[in-house]
Amino acid sequence: MRVPRYWRNIPFRYRLVGWRCNHCGTFHQEKPIICKRCRHRELYEVELPKTGKLVAYTIVQSTPKEFNLVSPYAIGLVELDDGTRILAQLTDFREDELREGLRVEAVFRKIRVDGEQGIIEYGYKFRPLIE
Repeated sequence: MRVPRYWRNIPFRYRLVGWRCNHCGTFHQEKPIICKRCRHRELYEVELPKTGKLVAYTIVQSTPKEFNLVSPYAIGLVELDDGTRILAQLTDFREDELREGLRVEAVFRKIRVDGEQGIIEYGYKFRPLIE
């Protein structure tokens, strides 16, 4: 990933925020110049809810080399409480606990170690909601 794109992704990674079009309501993970759906220029930043439900999931067995230490791991499609759907890594689960419709919450965790310098990347993962 190139440096400018990396820095543009930080608000979503670290604060779980995005951009919503004032005109049609379309959600954008990164701030576009214009809405990709209706082409309006009026967008506002929104903070996404930290809770939702697991819509679908898969266990990744064959991983990229950056994830070898955590292999296998789970990835899930999470529908947040406002209806926004995001793809995220799942954590603090046993494989037999995973099921569609399970309530989950976002937690800030280590994602991976990048490159030979060992730069640690952090971001959101989702775990079972403890109520």
